[in-house]
Parts: sequence; C-alpha cells; structure tokens
Amino acid sequence: MSITEVFGEFRCGKTQLCHTLCVTAQLPKDMGGSEGKVAYIDTEGTFRPDRIRSIAERFQVDPDACLENISYARALNSEHQTELAEQLGLQFADGTYRLLVVDSIMACFRVDYSGRGELNDRQQKLNQHLSSLIRLAEDYNVAVFLTNQVQSDPGASSLFASADGRKPVGGHILAHASATRILLRKGRGEERVAKLQDSPDMAEKECVYVIGEGGIKDSE
Repeated sequence: MSITEVFGEFRCGKTQLCHTLCVTAQLPKDMGGSEGKVAYIDTEGTFRPDRIRSIAERFQVDPDACLENISYARALNSEHQTELAEQLGLQFADGTYRLLVVDSIMACFRVDYSGRGELNDRQQKLNQHLSSLIRLAEDYNVAVFLTNQVQSDPGASSLFASADGRKPVGGHILAHASATRILLRKGRGEERVAKLQDSPDMAEKECVYVIGEGGIKDSE
C-alpha cells in the first residue's frame, strides 16, 4: 500500500472524510470495505466519536463495535506524532489493521518549526516521519491517509498549486511521498468538489460530494 493525501481549505470536509473512512474500512469486502481495524493520529483535536456513531448507523454497523476497532491517539507535538507512528508497527504486526489516518500531517510541524530559519530542520524531520509512514504502508499492507492544509501561493507557479493559487503545505518532500494527491474545494452551495491531481494508476478527474449526518456522500 501507499500514502494518499487530501488537501484543501477549511470546511471542505477533510476531517469528515477521515471519519467516513474509519467506518468504511471496517465494512465487509462485498460492501467495498477492507474488514480491518483503523489507527488514527489526531494532531488538531478534531476527532469526534459521535460522528463515527452517526456514520456507522448509516452503514448499519454497530457504533460501539466500530469505535472499539479504532485505535486513537492525540499527538501533542511533531516529535510525539513521529513517535506514535513508529510505535504502530507493534500493533500492525497482528495483521488486523487496514488503515492509518493522520489528521493533519503538517499542523504540529508548522507550530514547532515556525521560523524561516527552521525550515530545513522541519523538512528533515518531516522526511523521516514520512519514511516511517511509507514503511508501515509497505510492510503491513496498510493504507495511509493524510490530510493537509493549504497556503497561498502568490506566484501560482508551483507545479502543485491549484487553480485558485493555493498549494499544499509541506513542499516537494510531502509531494513526492504521497502516491495519490486529492484536492478538496468548495463548490456550489453545500456541494464540495474532490479533484484527483496525482495518481500512479488513474487519470485526472473530479467528483462532487456533500457532507451529511452520515458522513461524506455523493451529491444528489
């Protein structure tokens, strides 16, 4: 398996997508699931068990059993975030985990390395963290799903910049670590748009979705 990264501005549904995946990853394979457990590293304190319950009810899954299959940890800083990921190998060794969520990958790093003079140190530590995540994906056949923030790109010259001049945080190191990159943006009204920007086996395409009580779903 490999790393999938979704990035976008506030209120595009990044965390809601994480919550939805926490449930769908546990579904039977004939329902499109992976029949596995989920590990969740929360860097911004946005994980909500009540949302998991609502989404589980949508898919007719026992909410309590669903929550029991999610191994949750709150990362306090970038060093703690890295340590949590490195410790997951012990849990993944039993072969029951199918998904690792990190929401969001850059929040702690941006706080801990906020000065311009610290950028090189940040990128070095980030690279080590991403290498650890890639090893987990490959060694234990676990899908790694990252959310990421965006920042303004006045020049809009970056290869990874979106049409509105925003680009994902993390630079080339994160871009190269992510096998699949998806941009989330606001659409008309309550609609949101997901655009596949980079994939090893799929062409660029986009779809429209909405955020409901039962999580992320297709727009009607």
